[in-house]
Amino acid sequence: MPITGGCRCGTIRYDIALDALPLIYACHCRDCQTWSGSAFALHAMLPEAILSLDPGAHRFRVDDVEQMPSEHLGCARCMTRIANRNSAVPGMIILRAGTLDRSDEVVPAVHIWTSSAQPWVTLPEKAPAFEKTPTPAQFEAALGK
Repeated sequence: MPITGGCRCGTIRYDIALDALPLIYACHCRDCQTWSGSAFALHAMLPEAILSLDPGAHRFRVDDVEQMPSEHLGCARCMTRIANRNSAVPGMIILRAGTLDRSDEVVPAVHIWTSSAQPWVTLPEKAPAFEKTPTPAQFEAALGK
């Protein structure tokens, strides 16, 4: 049974070919704070091939205002951003965990960019945390892969 999700208004839906919810990480960088309008953003990094996104998803590029140019996918009607991709992680897609139908079951396994975390955010004691972006090997080890 696939994992499902979609935008706020229900126009754009997706399936993920997984048996269980993906591992989630919390990013506390300033860009994620601004994009999410919150203290951090919750993401899952997935092989792009396992995500089946409604072909009507709106696509837009952000090139000149980000350090890493990226393509974003979401709903043009309700403005929900569902995922993005960039050249730093070829073949992977970054899913916004809040768009999962079972988002109430999500618990971040790793916290990154904690150097930018809001001062009132308290991280779980045993959760792996990185002040900036971890190396791919560090990230995989922290996720237990």
